[in-house]
Amino acid sequence: MDERTRADVERAEAAIVEHYPRLVRLTYLVLPPSLGRHRRVLTAHGLVQRALPRTRLRRPDGGLPAQRGPAPESGYDLVRQRALRLALAYEGQPGRVLPALPLVWGLRLFPRAGGADELALDQALSAVPAAVRAALGLWHLEGLDEDAARAVLARAGAEEPDAAQRAAAQLDLETGAGAAALLSSGEFDPCMVQTRPTDLLRRRQRVRLVAAVAAVLAIGAAVAGTWPGTADRRAPSAAQQALDPARLLRTPNEQWADTARIDFTAWPVRGRQAGDRKLLARALRVWAAPPPDTRIRAAADTSTRPPDHPPQLLYAGLIDNVMVVVLHDGERLVRYAEPEDATPTLHFARVDAADLTTGAALVIGRGNGWMRYLLAPWISEITTRDLLTPAAPPHGLHVAPDGVTDRIPLPPATGAGCGRWPVAQLRPSTRIVAAGPDTAFLVADLDDLVPAHLASGPPPSAGAAGVPTGATGAPALRNWARTACSLGSLRGAGVRAVNTWEFARQQLPEDGGSAAWVCTRADTWRGPGSVTLRFLPPAAHPADPGRIAGRAGNTAACSRFGPQVVGDLHWQAKSGKWYLLAAGSPGVGGLDATGGVRATAEENTLATPAGPDAPAEVTGRLRAGGSVRAPHP
Repeated sequence: MDERTRADVERAEAAIVEHYPRLVRLTYLVLPPSLGRHRRVLTAHGLVQRALPRTRLRRPDGGLPAQRGPAPESGYDLVRQRALRLALAYEGQPGRVLPALPLVWGLRLFPRAGGADELALDQALSAVPAAVRAALGLWHLEGLDEDAARAVLARAGAEEPDAAQRAAAQLDLETGAGAAALLSSGEFDPCMVQTRPTDLLRRRQRVRLVAAVAAVLAIGAAVAGTWPGTADRRAPSAAQQALDPARLLRTPNEQWADTARIDFTAWPVRGRQAGDRKLLARALRVWAAPPPDTRIRAAADTSTRPPDHPPQLLYAGLIDNVMVVVLHDGERLVRYAEPEDATPTLHFARVDAADLTTGAALVIGRGNGWMRYLLAPWISEITTRDLLTPAAPPHGLHVAPDGVTDRIPLPPATGAGCGRWPVAQLRPSTRIVAAGPDTAFLVADLDDLVPAHLASGPPPSAGAAGVPTGATGAPALRNWARTACSLGSLRGAGVRAVNTWEFARQQLPEDGGSAAWVCTRADTWRGPGSVTLRFLPPAAHPADPGRIAGRAGNTAACSRFGPQVVGDLHWQAKSGKWYLLAAGSPGVGGLDATGGVRATAEENTLATPAGPDAPAEVTGRLRAGGSVRAPHP
């Protein structure tokens, strides 16, 4: 245990008091996001409070004065180093450094939610080690240069601080000049928090015995006339209010056309049974306390906790002989299905940070080989098309007055081949989006409650085009025809959006024609994203899938925070000769192959003779400085 003189401890205590919000923000940034925001907030406060060192009350044996040495650390430097050490250790051994205080019972704490930029940065930070997050915090929150930050990281026990700073520099380059402002925003401030109650029903069960005793005493007192009229005056609890169908939130029909928040909160109530309080009460009761035979489905990392406040009602009606109720609690969609004389079903899905495209539809019904959508009120037209036939025109689809579509065929089941891949093409109303050829967009059912938005184009900072388009243009459809069948591997993973980006074209050796290099990125509602790189040589069939050139999970590659990418593979020409091919995105100014193959190119494509089994590592040199390595399949 690090012990200090009383003067050191007093300086440290004064530094903690004076700079407490600054220290807690830095510690919160370093802690692993996998803790969840509530536990991360409490842990950040606890670690900063534990950073106060112990006092050494006695001199060492012999009573000799300490030898004169380097100047003592300032109180702030000392507590910052200790807090960082505890936060870095927490990633590897959370149980050993769990702080005893502060404790919060009955409430969940979390910082105020930021915008899309803060969310994207938080997702990028969750994919890197704690030392990398610490380096960014020391630069942007503490204002240290690289040398000073390296010294602080080393003293705090970070392994390989130089490597951490290189990774932080790469992430900093990808996030752009706004990273410092984003890290200083409310999204990363654990001292300005919002509160919500915890699982009230489970908490009630834990104190069942105490409650029973209290109830007996209360009844006895009431019989004796001690507390007359208490039951009449008692207000309903938050849990009781959440289960009252009369308190369900209902959005006015036209609010979607006059709001800056286009997501599920703007959906009006629809369905013929929207006034059936008995049905709504059953749905709420099953959500709060599912009977043992209830079938429950939840998208990846989606909570199934009971409602802690009255949710919003989106739909209640009969769909293919099944009573369906859809509720929204601000973070999740909950679909209650009540088949006649059958077990009810609950389906949960995260929908936080939904927008015009990802909040445009939900799966209201599903059967053997088909499904139906309930469309957002801002969708003016829906058609269907097969991604594997890009030249075929879309087909019109009927929509009922309550927003429910006719049946849409499902893609083939996993392992059943890939002869077709139906998707829906949606067009938003001109009341919120100016009319134009590029306003339509595609969504695909991936066996979740909310379809995934299919986009096409470079990430925002990777080219002049800016934001990925709706994937309905001819070039985008041609690329999707060759990558659509890979969507099957994303079923049930809680995917929010999938973007396919042709990041390079390459002339193949020996007049082999022009090949495309495509990065397909799948982003989930919970944050992490995965990428698949494909090499698409000339093909006779429009749905030829090409070859996979690389894969990476939990990565920022091909996103706004990692726009640069490099792919490589071995390719055989018609002559039978083998080549190592590589290509990089527009920000790559050169390529270097090492290992079993040695070659260099001063542009973003490379082709060099190499055996089919020759090991190679390909690195791209970025025009803005730094490098990026090709992932392996």
